[in-house]
Parts: sequence; structure tokens; C-alpha cells
Amino acid sequence: MVNARGARRLLARHPWVYRSDIEAVPDRPGLYPVYHRRRFLALAVVNPRSEITVRAYAFEPGDPADRLWQNLNRALSARARDRQTRPEGARRLVHAEGDFLPGLVVDEYASHLVVTVNTAAIDALTDALVDRLNQHLAPRGILLKNDSRGRLAEGLPLFVRTALGAVPERIWFREGARWLAADPFSGQKTGAFLDQRENRLLAAALAARHRPRRVLDAFAYQGAFAVQVAPHAEEVWLLDRSPKALEAAGEVFRKNRLPQPRLIEANAFDFLNAAAARQRRFDLVILDPPSFARRKSDVERALRAYKAINLRAMQLLADGGLLLTASCSFHLEEGAFLEMLREAAGDAGRSLALLAKRGQAADHPVLVNVPETGYLKFAALKAVG
Repeated sequence: MVNARGARRLLARHPWVYRSDIEAVPDRPGLYPVYHRRRFLALAVVNPRSEITVRAYAFEPGDPADRLWQNLNRALSARARDRQTRPEGARRLVHAEGDFLPGLVVDEYASHLVVTVNTAAIDALTDALVDRLNQHLAPRGILLKNDSRGRLAEGLPLFVRTALGAVPERIWFREGARWLAADPFSGQKTGAFLDQRENRLLAAALAARHRPRRVLDAFAYQGAFAVQVAPHAEEVWLLDRSPKALEAAGEVFRKNRLPQPRLIEANAFDFLNAAAARQRRFDLVILDPPSFARRKSDVERALRAYKAINLRAMQLLADGGLLLTASCSFHLEEGAFLEMLREAAGDAGRSLALLAKRGQAADHPVLVNVPETGYLKFAALKAVG
């Protein structure tokens, strides 16, 4: 039972109702109908322990479990129609609230599934979920990567274990013409950053058109952007503070039979400042940093950080050079991101043309009613003066 404010959220098709707007709740997590007074509002994943107590997944009455599995079938069927080559490719199969499956993420890497469950009610259905994924997709293996700290708010343990078949420590998968690596047991997210897939392919197309001489990929991680542009460049620099990530990036380049990049283990802010002071020039700079704003209160500080790295990157651009820059901070809205770029360009004394403005890959669907489902901002800029 929710109060009037909680009812307004659900009627507007936002799925979340916070504890402060709950009037009555079951004692244990589960799938339940939600009402305001006697009016049915939604079927929801409910957890009395969580600050987000209600997470709706259907807005018409029905059997709670049946409707949840219908949503799973719909998400999997939608992905079956995409053009991604399944045996060697990678894609997101379930995007949590974006697919009306709260807290559930399923990614596929070369016919291996990596599953993350961040809600207690769906966690209790893990065995049935694994069975259904196996029936639909017959994967080579299914890994439960349940190490997100979001599980702690749901009263759930953290663990990573294989639920079906075999999943290797490193999975090689195809993205366009290149091989990339996913480390599902220990890597970021489910093993790789699939939300940037379409932007990496755009980077490859832009590099093929502009033929950059020297490329800098800052916050490079395992070089997923860099390996896409490398065949069209003379020299590639990869910058990351993690030696393990840089070592993996070197393996990615070897797998693709590309010349080894210059690997730089350093803090990106320090390196960019020093490179700008030395007046180094690059024909293509890629900035794909981690989130600088994990909470709304972080936005002002995050904007300063984003502006600092983008300003330096703009100063490093050769005439006609390209800057590919991103933010995965949900709390930083697109308008603020673009305004930050405008201010950085002014302070850098550069004129930049906007070649493309994009977000996350299409298999990470964004619901306009639920802004939390969309978080990635990406811009491609060209120095024109």
C-alpha cells in the first residue's frame, strides 16, 4: 500500500516508490500487487528492507510471476531480432528497469551469459531464471556475477559463481572487425563495457575517415576504443592507472595482430596536465572516464573534474583533430555535459564542431518515464580553430 505521492509516481509510470511513501508492506521480499487505498496500481518487486521499497514491472493486474517471466521473454525476443552475430559477438539481453525487470542485468559474451541480480525478490528466483535462460539461449555457460554493492541495500550477499556449464576467466568476443576481451569474474561491470559498443564502432568509422597520425586513449582500461581506431592510425598511446588493465590491452592488440601501443601507467589528470604543458599534440583524443558523480551531491565536483580533463584534451588536439568524450554519471544531465564542453572549449581557446551526440547502445533501452535507465553521454567533436 502506497500513499498519494507514491501513487502519483506509479501512475506516471515511474517504477520506484521509496520507503517514505509506503503505508503498508509485506514482511518479506517478493512479487506483490501494489495499491493506493483500493485502487490497483502495479505489480512490483517489493523489499521492506530497501530504501526503494517498490520497483514496479507491470501496470496491469495479473499473476505476478507470470508477468515477470513474460517481461523476460519479451526482452530476449527483442534481442533475437538484432543484427549482432551471436556466436562470437556480445550484447545486453536484459537492461533491468529498461526491460521492466528491476535490478536484473544479463549480458552475453560469445555465447556465455553473465547475470547480475540486485533485487531480493528476483534473487530468490535465480534457479528458475537460470533454467529459463538456458531454455531460450542454450549458452555455453552462465555466470552469476553478484558482487555489486547495490545488493547490500537489499540484504543480499556478495558472490561470483558459475551457475551452469563453464565460463572462462577471459572471453574473447567480436565487435565489428575487432576482437575484444571480457573478464567476467574480475572485470568491470559484467566483464566489459557493452554500453559503449555503438560509440566504439563510430570511433572506428571516424578514424577511417580522418586517418589520425597520433591517438591518445585516456582511461583506456583494456583498450576497447583504441583497438577500434588503431588500424587507421600511425601511433596509439594508451593511458590508465591500472597496470593489469594495460597488460590486458596489450593482449587485445596482439589478438588483433596490431602493432603494440605505447602503454602509459599514470593518473590521467596528471598526464593530461603535463602533456598540455609540453604542448604535445594528438590527432585523436578519447576520454571515457569512470563516473565522477555517484550521488546527486557530487555533481558540482564532478563537473569540475570533467571540465579539467576535457579542457586539457582540447588543448592537446592538433588542428582538425577529433575529441571523443563521454560521461557515465547518471546525475550529470546531458544539458550540463554539453554546457561543460562549451565552457571547456572557451577556456581552451578552441572552436570545436559537434560531429555526433549519442548515448548508450540500443540494447540498453532508455525509458523516458524512468531517466535512471539512461546514463551515458557521448560526444564526438572536431577542432576547427
